[in-house]
Order: sequence, then C-alpha cells, then structure tokens
Amino acid sequence: MKRVVSVSLGSSRRDHRVQVKLLGEEFEISRVGVDGDFDKALAKLKELDGQVDAIGLGGIDVYVFSAGKRYAFKDGLRLMEAVKTTPVVDGSGLKNTLERDTVHYLLKETDYIKEGTRVLMVSGVDRFGMAEAFVDAGCDVTFGDLIFTIGIPYPIKSLSKLEGLAKKLLPFMTKLPFRMLYPTGKKQESRDDGKTKKYASYYEKAEIIAGDFHFIKRYLPDRLSGQTIITNTTTSKDVGMLSARGVARLVTTTPEFEGRSFGTNVMEGVLVALLEKPWAEITPQEYKDMIVRLDLKPRIIEIKS
Repeated sequence: MKRVVSVSLGSSRRDHRVQVKLLGEEFEISRVGVDGDFDKALAKLKELDGQVDAIGLGGIDVYVFSAGKRYAFKDGLRLMEAVKTTPVVDGSGLKNTLERDTVHYLLKETDYIKEGTRVLMVSGVDRFGMAEAFVDAGCDVTFGDLIFTIGIPYPIKSLSKLEGLAKKLLPFMTKLPFRMLYPTGKKQESRDDGKTKKYASYYEKAEIIAGDFHFIKRYLPDRLSGQTIITNTTTSKDVGMLSARGVARLVTTTPEFEGRSFGTNVMEGVLVALLEKPWAEITPQEYKDMIVRLDLKPRIIEIKS
C-alpha cells in the first residue's frame, strides 16, 4: 500500500484519513494539521521522511508563479528542505494543470462561466493557472491578492497589473513569515468580523468566488445571493456553512474521498507516488496524462440553501 501524508500548518480539527484504490494501487491518504506550530511541522516532516511514498505541504505555499517566473517562500523552503528522502510537494504542479482544466471543463460542460462573468479570485498569484484560464475565457476578473493577504483595499482588475505588482512585491513578501500572509492554525477556524463587513461588497458583486478556501471562508459575508464557489479542501461541514450563507453551488478542483475534498498538495503527492519519479523531473504533460488516466473531473455540488 502506498502512503501519502499531508502535513498542514492548518487546524488539526480538519484531519482526515482515507483508503482508496487508484489505477490498481491501494492508497492510504491522510492529513495531519499542526495548528500553526512551525516547529511541530518540521518535526513531523522529519519523522515521516523515508517512511511514506510522498509528502504534501498544506496550509503553506512553497512556490508561486507570475508571468512565467517562480518565487519561493522562505518558510515553505524550510519545510521542504527538512525532507531528505521522500518526495515532498506543495501542489503548485497541479495548480497549472488541474485547476486550469477545471475552468476549461466548466466552460465546456456547464453554463456557469461565460464572457463577462464577474469573478472574484481571492488570490490570483496562488492560483495562476486558474487565473489565466478565467481571463482567457473573457471573464470580468477581480484579483484580491492585496486585499486578502496584506489588507490593502486595492482590487486588481487585469492580469498584467497583477503580474506587475507581483514582480515588485513578491521578492519582499516571500521573505516574510507565512503566517503574516495566510491564516494558519486556529485562524482557519475564526473570522475577522471587521474585515468581513469591509470586504463584503467584493463577494456580493461577484457571480463566481474562486481560490483558496481558507481565504474565501475567513471573510465570507453572512449572506450571499446564489454565487458559485470554485475552490478545494472542503468538508461536509463546510458545505453546510456555504448552504446557510446562500451559496448556489460548490465546485472543487480535487475529487471527493469519503465526504471531503483534499488539497492540491495531496493530489500532487498521489500523482508523484504513482509516477515513481523525482518531483523535479515530472513534466506538466505527465501530470496532464495522469489526470486523464485517473479521469479526474471537478466535483460539482448543487446546494439547496
């Protein structure tokens, strides 16, 4: 049996373990949250090194991309470099394939996306493949990278503007402690009521709200009016919360295993374990081929609120 473990800086309350069969291989897939404790994450990664087939890093990015350039977060690299033997991934390899393909699938198979559809991407740099796909589809996209990461109320309205700001800011921002940019630990289970009210209009004006679920959830208004959420890493409890808030449907870019979707880092770990190659040697085409073999498609949940 192959084992894939996601070590997440997020809340341990979201831990989960499943057994599935993929392409004839038995897998045990699990998530271990460390409640924002960076040292505990380092210790867990060292404990797992050489004992499992692949490790995913959750609740943190190692790499983000903009305009073809890769930027590395200092804290993410520290975690990745703590693992010496086992392949370790952060999901960035799938964000340019699986998440981009999710938009293409919805364009072809549904009427959710059309030219002019108003899309709020809470962080475009974190989901560069999806961001480009929305823009290519002719959507009216608002990128909330400055709003939701560092609290600057400046909506970005073009991919070129996003790329220009990324070029200026990411060399500095990637050196900051990651907890300053992204909710970790208990912050994933709380909301900032002041900012929720301040940011509500961005959600309310959008027809589609897309991106990292913890960013979406942290500032989600108490009531929406039939929006579509495109994200990943959701539980049955999350679906109930979205229903209560008036969301029309949930689309997750990763498949459901026993009632929840796992993060892209987990699914990338699964693909690496199946390919049995060093992560650095795997090409985007190999990921795409494996996605086809596994018949991975977005999960669509029509929510009755």
